[in-house]
Amino acid sequence: MENSNKLIVITGGTKGIGRAIVEKFAQNSFDIVTCSRKEKDLEKLRREFFTKNPDVNFWPACADLSKKEDVNSFLQFIRKLKRQVNILVNNVGIYEPGQVHNEVEGILEKMISTNLYSAYHLTRGLIGDMIKRKSGHIFNICSTASITPYVDGGAYCISKYALYGMTKVLREEMKEYNIRITAVLPGATLTSSWDEESVSSDRLMKAEDVAEAVFNAYSLSKNTVVEEILMRPQRGDIVD
Repeated sequence: MENSNKLIVITGGTKGIGRAIVEKFAQNSFDIVTCSRKEKDLEKLRREFFTKNPDVNFWPACADLSKKEDVNSFLQFIRKLKRQVNILVNNVGIYEPGQVHNEVEGILEKMISTNLYSAYHLTRGLIGDMIKRKSGHIFNICSTASITPYVDGGAYCISKYALYGMTKVLREEMKEYNIRITAVLPGATLTSSWDEESVSSDRLMKAEDVAEAVFNAYSLSKNTVVEEILMRPQRGDIVD
């Protein structure tokens, strides 16, 4: 297949918001690189992907981006394609409830390595080429927990505050290189994270709406950057 399509890298693309972003950009003729920790999820996505999108390239890789060695392997996987990365979406993330004063030992390290370090190291690995070209767009999937602390948020809030801070700093650094940086802060979204909760789907945002917002932000002229996309369910945050 010809390499005339633009290329987007989306981490954690097999489920939820990541999957919705994969599908939205594929529908708009973007070639896709994505990753997941689970090979079976990647294989399922691969089968479904080519049925819907026969005219785009799709490169899945198995990687646990909480591990720096897996980030490096994923970077090598991308570089071997010898393709220009137009968009990077740092979407990988995990959530486990807890409170700072009593949460399980090691949970902060787990959250930071997954929700922050994965984005930090992957961005550093790909942004150099964007700087040389003075072109590119990076989306970091943060959370309303990046700006709104809540009980039982614990290490998750800390990690998402940190990712939001990284995004803000990166935005300042990349202004002179014409690289657009966008923080995406979705509230409660209908994903597998809510499978065990007794919350009506009507109270949750659709992952497809987040993907639509990301695509629309990318589609603006190069003269404009959407610095933040803050989204919440129509009836507001879900609280206990």
